[in-house]
Amino acid sequence: MRPIRPGDRGPAVREIRRVLTDLDLLAPAEGRLADAFDAATERAVRAFQQSRGLSVDGRVGAETWRALDAARWRLGARTLYHAVPEPITGEDVRSLQERLLEMGYDAGRADAIYGARTARALAQFQREVGLTPDGSCGPHTLDALRRLGRKVVGGRPQWLRESDAIRQSGPALVGRTVVIDPGHGGADPGVVVRDGPLRWTEADLVHDLASRLEGRLAAAGVRVQLTRGPSSPASCLPDADRAGLANSLGADVFISLHTDEHRNPAAEGVATYHYGTDNGVTSATGERLAGLVQREIVARTGLRDCRTHAKAWDLLRLTRMPAVRVEVGYLTSPQDRGRLVDPRFRDRVVEAIVAAVQRMFFPIEQDVPTGSIDVSELRAVVAAGRATE
Repeated sequence: MRPIRPGDRGPAVREIRRVLTDLDLLAPAEGRLADAFDAATERAVRAFQQSRGLSVDGRVGAETWRALDAARWRLGARTLYHAVPEPITGEDVRSLQERLLEMGYDAGRADAIYGARTARALAQFQREVGLTPDGSCGPHTLDALRRLGRKVVGGRPQWLRESDAIRQSGPALVGRTVVIDPGHGGADPGVVVRDGPLRWTEADLVHDLASRLEGRLAAAGVRVQLTRGPSSPASCLPDADRAGLANSLGADVFISLHTDEHRNPAAEGVATYHYGTDNGVTSATGERLAGLVQREIVARTGLRDCRTHAKAWDLLRLTRMPAVRVEVGYLTSPQDRGRLVDPRFRDRVVEAIVAAVQRMFFPIEQDVPTGSIDVSELRAVVAAGRATE
């Protein structure tokens, strides 16, 4: 869809304003003002985007539109059930998932999508309280949910569950599956910068970075899948399809690689993103992986630390495994660009990511200091293990 932006008018703007007003982000307006995308509407859209972990640009594109549509629902306003093939989505679904997690039921990530896992968790709850276990949330089920208290203690329920799953899987990298997503591709080159006679594109640089990472991980015994090959007209997948590929492969880790841009050439540094929103919903293991990746890259490359951030982008929200998006420097920064175009620097970035992935599977109490893992030793250990088979 074409983004709806300041200055636009019409029914779509009226609906946007209505949702923002219901969320107490915008004062009601009447007459011609009710369908005008004015400065107050732009501020409200930016506030909404910030609160939902979306890219803050003050425009309503496809992702912001879906988030606005989901935000209109409150738990109890409609019956929730597992619909196929298009699942029900909304803030009411997220509220239900959070409630089930608090009570100790495995609804998966609180991603606002009413899928099979949420339905199974609700059916288990219904069975235990004597209701018909149909996996649908109607008035009787909602009353039961409101009457009963929280069961899980000792930390965030999903953090406890995800951490335990990683602990039980063991520390070895051999046999794991990692999906690497070089951003953009095809007709979408991403950030493009001309430096004299040279032309650098984000799509080409991150694909080279992904190929180097693929080689290092494969040497450590990891099964690796890239979401695209070198740029071609057919190589640019929507974010939902990239997440779907990782889910279909049952990946253990998903890593999306990008470079950033800014109109100010002084903007520089690396930032890593994981799934999460301002109201505290997060992928616990994704958050941990983001922190490890960020610290390893900063320590091994000297890039400015722009820290980790929670975002509700589809690429992070729809993946069912620890997933991060790494913005490896600003291509518009002369300093960062000079590093990124150096193959030796890209190798250091790769070493940092491999070390972070290895640390992801160490029990927290057995973790090692940042920058201390020798990636070449991981390869040597695997090689030695194969020689004895």
